[in-house]
Amino acid sequence: MAEEFVKSVEDGLKLSKRVYFGKDRSVVPPKPISMEKSEQQSQSHHHLIPTAPIFYAVISDPGIVDNPDCPSYQPHVHGRCDPPVLIPLQMNNISVEVDCYLDTAFVTLTGSWRVHCVMGSRSCDCRLVIPMGEQGSILGVEVDVSRRSFSTQLVTMEGQTDTDKPQTKQEDGWFLKPQIYTLTIPQVDGGSNFSVKVSWSQKLLYDAGQLTLNVPFDFPEYVSPAGKKFAKREKIQLNVNSGTASEVLCKTTSHPFKETRRQVGKLGFLYEADVLTWSSTNISFSYMVSSSDTLGGLLLQSPSVHDLDQRDIFCMFLFPGNNNSKKVFRKQVVFLVDSSESMRGTPLENVRNALNAALSKLNPEDSFNIIAFNGETYLFSSSLELATKETIERALQWISINFIAGGGTNILLPLNQAMEMLSNTSDTVPLIFLITDGSVEDERHICDVMKKHMENKGPISPRISTFGIGKFCNHYFLQMLALIGRGYYDAALELDAIEVRMQRLFTAASNIILTNITIDCFEHLEAFEAYPSHIPDLSSGCPLIVSGRYQGKFPDALKARGTKADLSNFVIDLKLQRAKDIPLEKVSC
Repeated sequence: MAEEFVKSVEDGLKLSKRVYFGKDRSVVPPKPISMEKSEQQSQSHHHLIPTAPIFYAVISDPGIVDNPDCPSYQPHVHGRCDPPVLIPLQMNNISVEVDCYLDTAFVTLTGSWRVHCVMGSRSCDCRLVIPMGEQGSILGVEVDVSRRSFSTQLVTMEGQTDTDKPQTKQEDGWFLKPQIYTLTIPQVDGGSNFSVKVSWSQKLLYDAGQLTLNVPFDFPEYVSPAGKKFAKREKIQLNVNSGTASEVLCKTTSHPFKETRRQVGKLGFLYEADVLTWSSTNISFSYMVSSSDTLGGLLLQSPSVHDLDQRDIFCMFLFPGNNNSKKVFRKQVVFLVDSSESMRGTPLENVRNALNAALSKLNPEDSFNIIAFNGETYLFSSSLELATKETIERALQWISINFIAGGGTNILLPLNQAMEMLSNTSDTVPLIFLITDGSVEDERHICDVMKKHMENKGPISPRISTFGIGKFCNHYFLQMLALIGRGYYDAALELDAIEVRMQRLFTAASNIILTNITIDCFEHLEAFEAYPSHIPDLSSGCPLIVSGRYQGKFPDALKARGTKADLSNFVIDLKLQRAKDIPLEKVSC
């Protein structure tokens, strides 16, 4: 699908040469920076995959392509474009507002575009392509054009009757690639200016106590308005509300922001400028909540009058702090790697590379094992082995020999074997990492079996983290399995993301500094519902956030308790506060 999109844009840029703007300039493809970079871009197509929100004219009839203000009376073009080509539209202005709460960012982008490449007497569909950041989720799109308006709407299957007539076709909105959403606006007149408002949510990346925002904002040269150079307005407003009572420290920024607000736990920044060319840099901003120790709190909020669930909302958070010397639990790890036929080639090769990196990060006092599985299982060792240099070298040799794709997929068998290996634990946190690209028929049964394992083994039960590869495995099943196993879930829908995301998952799930966490107030409430239902461990690699609904009254003094890596008890006071300016119904959903 991405390859078809790139080809359509390539053909659209060629067709756009018909649009003549006098002697000032015509719309042409971007100039390559260097021959080497040009070759790399040509091979990967990355130079035409949008790195910022862009509108395209969808052209089936090449004869309608012309300057709407001053027709050039070019010769008639016979034939049609099948599939339609995409001509990037010119952007008139752009503005972004980002609100960061806890580990989530809400982005609202507004801008205006012009259909500069279609005759004034003709019209065409226009396609909006929106690249988003980490775990991006589209929240809404509003478009105003030629005295018409369009907006997206969430419709449940239960709420739609046989008489309901959808205003747009299902194929009008879809994902071009993971984190790149596209939406088609029908029949926009040539020469029209239209305004757009797009909102989405995305996650902040966490590393060594630092939270990082990254919003795609790298515009290509060919979306700049044609003609003489004139100043264009771009604006970025950035607000941070950490939810804590600690100072927030700004670390790095991508644009020359000016500080507009500084309060305890809050920051505000603004960048606004007249520019000759649009931003060619993604919006990047890193900040740190100033605390070397574990920091926690509990946010409460009443539901809005429009909320169908009128129970009150709570959000409990723990930040691990920026003290990198904190002791982590000794690890007992079993890696379960799918080696079925569908993993043949690049998927299994990338998993092999990521697993090699994960093994290299184990400490000598840690222990591990590897199980490759398809219809059968293949064990590196009959039991866990210490992660010495010699053992890891043997494991790498075993991987190179035994990671051979073939056969079907049986997930329950290796899970049961891993559970048996991790049955005897003392001062360690037992970990299982399941990596697969497939789905099986007994997924509900697998979840039931793992639930029983967790109940029997109690608080020291193995943590199950899951990693899904590609679009065809059952990601919902893997998410549920990770919830049952009090672990983490991640996925790589594209093969080139496997190594990075697997290493990120391993870092987050394995560097545990606090386990068996409890909040001593939940039992005093009349009723409560939490997500996740079992509080996960706190890792030095990411914050811990538990949210949900409740009825009753929280006590004024709250404490979170747990067990540290040296097996000593951990107790922290949770400051209770009303979240007046944090939309908990969105952050905690």
